[in-house]
Amino acid sequence: MTTPPSVLRADARRNRERILETAVRAFAEKGADVPIDAIAKAAGVGSATLYRHFPTREALVEAAYRNELARVCDSAAELLADLPPDRALRRWMDGFIDYLAAKEGMADALRAAVASGADPFAETLDKLGAAIDSLLHAGAEAGLLRSDVDPFDVGLSLAGVALITGSPAQRERSGRLLDLILDGLRYGTDK
Repeated sequence: MTTPPSVLRADARRNRERILETAVRAFAEKGADVPIDAIAKAAGVGSATLYRHFPTREALVEAAYRNELARVCDSAAELLADLPPDRALRRWMDGFIDYLAAKEGMADALRAAVASGADPFAETLDKLGAAIDSLLHAGAEAGLLRSDVDPFDVGLSLAGVALITGSPAQRERSGRLLDLILDGLRYGTDK
């Protein structure tokens, strides 16, 4: 069990965030077997600090994954506050594709965590569905997007784009496919 971030002192919270950011990068770049001590060192903390927050490798992998998922989901509200709903959705789509690419880099670490009994994916669909739904709802309310779209259909479409265009060399194609999805979500609106 990891320490909930809400009860941490400010310095401990900063350390935890640095560890999680570093872990995501390390797992994505070096795979599941990256030494935990190397993650601690790269995050600028001691091994004891890392283990105080994340007593096992699996706890670190799970927390890193959930932290990235929360960032993606939370960005929906931030984008809606700054942009028209259709543009917020398109920007969110880009962030989601980036998230899936990073998750792909963490795949081995996530598989190892699942094999040990952890369930990093427990709340994934609900959180993503709620984020996409908020974007779609705002777009429909503004008359910019269709109102008859299932958020999970959009999520599956985005996952398909990520699967097909997962490499950095395919990022331009990914953008074109996301534009097509957004055009389909606009089809039939008055604007």
